Amino acid sequence: MAAISVPGVTRRSLTWIIAGAPRRQFWSRSREEEKPVVAETVEEVKKEPILVCPPLRSRTYTPPADLQGRLESHVKEVFGSSAPSNWQDISLADGRLKFGFLARLADDLGHAVPNSRLHEMSRVRDVLDFYKVPIQDRSKFDELIASNLPPNLKITWGY
Repeated sequence: MAAISVPGVTRRSLTWIIAGAPRRQFWSRSREEEKPVVAETVEEVKKEPILVCPPLRSRTYTPPADLQGRLESHVKEVFGSSAPSNWQDISLADGRLKFGFLARLADDLGHAVPNSRLHEMSRVRDVLDFYKVPIQDRSKFDELIASNLPPNLKITWGY
């Protein structure tokens, strides 16, 4: 056991400092019986996991009839009313303006430019070309069912 030597402090006064109580009370605390802690039991109701897959997000997009008019109005909102007459040749080099423009179009048309195609959008004309293309959300099997198959070939989903 190592001894602590502090000038002016004896061992007995050190225990008074540490425990804050007389020596007997300090050592007798460990001999007292501890009261057991009773934990409340809470019954959990187990729910069976849901094994149904969520429906796939529909990514179909049909360009509206007034697409050019909408794009031109958004160009004037974002780039100002002083946009040149050839508004399709406006550069999208400024990232903030490009983001504002594409975000407004995504909200208005319900179809956003994917991250993998953002680097291709350098002019408003590129954005217009992107939004002109309709997108159909069908699998290859759906396309086969819709096509004219020979009479000896049939695709049945509920087998």
